Amino acid sequence: MFEILIVAGLIAFALLYTHTVSGSQFLQENDMYVKMLKEKDWDFYVSAKYGDKVNPDDLFNKRIRDTFIVSAVIMILLLADFSFINIVFFMVVVFVIYKSPYSNLRSYYKRYMSKIDQMLPYYLKGLEILCQNYTVPVALARSIEDAPEIFKSGLRTMVEKINSGDSSIQPYMDFAQQYPVRDSMRMMRLLYRLGLGAQENKYQQLIMFSKSVSSLQNKAREDKYKQRLSVMEKKTMIMLVVTGGGTMVVLLMAMMFMMG
Repeated sequence: MFEILIVAGLIAFALLYTHTVSGSQFLQENDMYVKMLKEKDWDFYVSAKYGDKVNPDDLFNKRIRDTFIVSAVIMILLLADFSFINIVFFMVVVFVIYKSPYSNLRSYYKRYMSKIDQMLPYYLKGLEILCQNYTVPVALARSIEDAPEIFKSGLRTMVEKINSGDSSIQPYMDFAQQYPVRDSMRMMRLLYRLGLGAQENKYQQLIMFSKSVSSLQNKAREDKYKQRLSVMEKKTMIMLVVTGGGTMVVLLMAMMFMMG
């Protein structure tokens, strides 16, 4: 039985390797069921790390395929001693393998959250300048090219919804929910109101929007300063601990030498 499973595994690997059987085609044919396994924020985390360079669906399909291959290999190895403990071990290992890419992406996003948070005010500053000469939808479309890579996907989606005739605040709120950084909801509301305002009131609304952007920029600078200060404090503490520890070791060695 064990030998038959090994042979079957080798045949399956050979078929996949020679593209006689297409794993990608199987995933595409069962796309509806595969997407049920995908986390809701998977696309966002992929965009946060890779921008438009990587398709979230393609990366998820690769994740499913790799999980299946590794799981099949582990299952074959465990069949020689098929017990309840091995079944539990198999399920834990498969879960860890499946969740590992998602956990890595989420950890990456959390590590760089402060950096992403600092990008929004500077993007909005550029958008503010465009809004002085264009309507908000046109300014948004023109801002995509120079926007930080992480925002481009969300901006394209928002502009597409607006251009398709959605004049509600929802496209702006969807963008804010996709990028849940500081004050993103409030800034999108202000941007929506700026787009609704009549031409004679646009200047006043633009001033209000500009003040909010400047306030965000100041907060971003303060956070950046605090982060640098925290890093310097940690380095200073490490240096003091190392220096103090080294001094104690030298003193102890000198006392032992004198006593000897």
